[in-house]
Amino acid sequence: MSDSMSGFLAGLVVAVLPLLAAGFWLGRRTARPQNLGGLGTPVEHATFQTLHTASLATPPLRAGLTEETAGKSARKLRSLLGTDALCLTDLKDVLVWDGAGAHHRTEIMERLAGPLETGRGEAFPLSCLVPDCTVRWAVVAPLTVDDRVHGALVACAPRESAVLVRAAGEVARWVSVQLELADLDQSRTRLIEAEIKALRAQISPHFIFNSLAVIASFVRTDPERARELLLEFADFTRYSFRRHGDFTTLADELHAIDHYLALVRARFGDRLAVTLQVAPEVLPVALPFLCLQPLVENAVKHGLEGKSDRCRIQITAQDAGAEALVVIEDDGAGMDPGLLRRILAREVSPSGGIGLSNVDDRLRQVYGDDHGLVIETAVGAGMKITVRLPKYQPGVHSAGRLGRE
Repeated sequence: MSDSMSGFLAGLVVAVLPLLAAGFWLGRRTARPQNLGGLGTPVEHATFQTLHTASLATPPLRAGLTEETAGKSARKLRSLLGTDALCLTDLKDVLVWDGAGAHHRTEIMERLAGPLETGRGEAFPLSCLVPDCTVRWAVVAPLTVDDRVHGALVACAPRESAVLVRAAGEVARWVSVQLELADLDQSRTRLIEAEIKALRAQISPHFIFNSLAVIASFVRTDPERARELLLEFADFTRYSFRRHGDFTTLADELHAIDHYLALVRARFGDRLAVTLQVAPEVLPVALPFLCLQPLVENAVKHGLEGKSDRCRIQITAQDAGAEALVVIEDDGAGMDPGLLRRILAREVSPSGGIGLSNVDDRLRQVYGDDHGLVIETAVGAGMKITVRLPKYQPGVHSAGRLGRE
């Protein structure tokens, strides 16, 4: 989700809440005396109650509009409006009815055809043969995301009320904002999943072929070595294609990198020297899945490219207070900084470039723009990549370590 979109939606929520509070106060001021608890005027107290109630209704709605989420939020939304009944619908059915007059479900859905098609609110009287039914009037406010109607909020009351019409519209608008945020969250998840698939697809067929060829070369001369390498290959591919969430631990990512390097060393022997320094306290830190391995693969490729002598790669993971600092450095061919900027901007896609731009994008999506890759390089000067991983980030939790099956 972009910062501008997040800011717009946040501003919209802030603008709507005072209107909800005023409607809440106007609808409730004659119901019963309130204990203001030192909060000041009745409107200030109503504002606090509105914010509190809205905060309780938010988490379910951020998961989208379903029967389950509607059921969890309907009572809080009815409390915001102070109505006798409230229902949430999708385009076909009533998802939940909270309060009196549930026998009006069928009539409500029949009257929703117009508002759901036009996206415009409507108020109308309800026909009822039940003498003691308090639900005599309905206010319909469509729920829209990106100008598409997804359902409706229907508030029911004993009589027509201009205040209720306005308040129901504002509550529906607030619910629509939450649904739009949910849609953005789902889009972000789909994007991350697509990028993980891209990384998986990028696992070079040449690497797989070369690894199997190396293993085959040891089958007769050193069967035990061939067996060890085959297990390394199995563990690496199992990790790369696992289906256990978007995040992993630094320990698991480094473990997969170790499997990868074992296969590379088997092919290049003494030409590759790797130094690994990891502070034990950062091993449990969660990070996006397949985040570091492409960077190490990039270091191997550019470190060995065009060189006949030894390539040195250093991987360090240090404790930096609220963050874990991971640095991957090689003494290889390096890269022109201008070309690197174009790769990160996805303006060009040379072999191996998708790994850097993919990881940079995912880090920014998860942690914010100030946590993108920091890369120092020049032609012939090697490359140093620094990754800053917050030790705690809302929504970032590893799925647990995978052992060898």
